[in-house]
Amino acid sequence: MPLSRGIFITFEGLDGCGKTTQIERLAATLIARGFDVLATREPGGSAIGERIRAILLDSRTAGLSPSAELALMFADRAQHVDEVILPALRARRVVLCDRYTDSTEAYQGSGRELGSQIVLELHRELCHDLWPNLTLLLDSDLDASIARARNRNQNATADEERFENEGASFFRRVQRGFEEIAQRDTHRVKRISPGSIQSIQTEILKIVDVAFPELSKHAAVSQ
Repeated sequence: MPLSRGIFITFEGLDGCGKTTQIERLAATLIARGFDVLATREPGGSAIGERIRAILLDSRTAGLSPSAELALMFADRAQHVDEVILPALRARRVVLCDRYTDSTEAYQGSGRELGSQIVLELHRELCHDLWPNLTLLLDSDLDASIARARNRNQNATADEERFENEGASFFRRVQRGFEEIAQRDTHRVKRISPGSIQSIQTEILKIVDVAFPELSKHAAVSQ
């Protein structure tokens, strides 16, 4: 169904919190309702971004400095915004993105202790200050999320273990970073309580349908 404007929804949280599964489920639901949906991710989401992703997540680049890591994250995002996200929003699509600037603020700003200010300044200068209409923050148990992420990466074809190899103190800082973002921006960021895959999906659909009545099942049928 055509929309009057594009809608940008991001999914955030620790690795292993279930973001990918919930993006797939929300995308399938909205497509079944007749909407044009783009599911994408960061780092990655573009041909250039996938090459940057390989550098950022490969355990062999363990010596990457925090500042270089931050710069690569925004190189990926700037390309992603210009090449993928903005064109999709201009085409009035629903964009679902696995991670965005909130992740950079949590992982590099808090986890790497670079601070929020530089992250927000780079976002403003390099990404047209484009923020999501809605951010879904999936809360999760820290130890369980790390274990799931490490297990997932052991079975993956690509080496994407660099962040999972960090210690617990790093992930505690990241988790606090996400919490601070949610407390600061209560209008945009909605926290999703831990639960079963189905219960989380149900909670997400309720939030999305309230935030965007034009995406509701009733609206789709009546268009």
